[in-house]
Amino acid sequence: MTKWNCVLELDSRRDVTGGNSEALCAAIRRAADLRIYTEFIHNQHIDPASASDELIREVSEFRATYLVEDRWCVGIMTLRQPIDLPDRFGPRASMSFFMYNQAGQQAIARPYLDGATLPAGGTIGSAALDDWSAYPKYHQQDGWDAGTNAPSSNFIYDFEVFRYFVCDDWQEVLAHDDAGRVQAGSIDLLADAFGAGAEIKVAIRNLCADLVAEPAGSIAHEVFIQVGPGYYYSGQKLFIAGTHPLVRVRPAIPMRYMSRGWDFGWLMPRTDGRVAMLLYDPYSLKVRRQAGQFAMRWFAR
Repeated sequence: MTKWNCVLELDSRRDVTGGNSEALCAAIRRAADLRIYTEFIHNQHIDPASASDELIREVSEFRATYLVEDRWCVGIMTLRQPIDLPDRFGPRASMSFFMYNQAGQQAIARPYLDGATLPAGGTIGSAALDDWSAYPKYHQQDGWDAGTNAPSSNFIYDFEVFRYFVCDDWQEVLAHDDAGRVQAGSIDLLADAFGAGAEIKVAIRNLCADLVAEPAGSIAHEVFIQVGPGYYYSGQKLFIAGTHPLVRVRPAIPMRYMSRGWDFGWLMPRTDGRVAMLLYDPYSLKVRRQAGQFAMRWFAR
């Protein structure tokens, strides 16, 4: 079995009870995979009308990870549909882009996929808080874009425990600047690993700067995402990949969702620094294509 290690544990007040955030950041910096374990009571978190006070243990994967200012870690669930425990999916098809910060701050963005007609009055911008009086452990901090196709909010739920697990077995094989100039490793190491069937992950520096009003003022960040298909042009020594889906979020500490501060889609990074993007506007689900030059690090396992 792949070895997962708990490098940070928080209690229900989000105080550190084991490990430390520095160890988590160091692992994410090395492209480690992230899974977070939590515990909650059924009739406190799922159905307050239920008589069940059963403890439920949850582990979720966070396929996209962020390292902000080289000191703050964030994970985002990229493949989750809402589930209505214990026996069905949620009432509307959507993505559940849950986001967890290293200190336990959480957020949710939910682009709907069912094409349902939206209610009148939906507006992009700050929204009133929802009524969570039946859920005393749920603390909503704000709300955005209520009644649109992509509502989001930032919150804290007092889980009984948070445990941040990492699988830290990736090896960095190439680092290059935004023009593709090699800074460490080599394209040959990447090509050999890829050709031997290794999995590949890429870290793209400052990918989300364009989500800031003044991109030049964006804070430094790296986005880590695994790739699926890869293509190596052996004559040019150029590696091209298609990533798994990811969510782009305006970089901040802590990271938060807000109006027009996020989108989602797929990337096509290349070892010459170019990244082509196929991005969905969450409000309309219309596709936008753009490209840029970025410094990147490539990992294999």
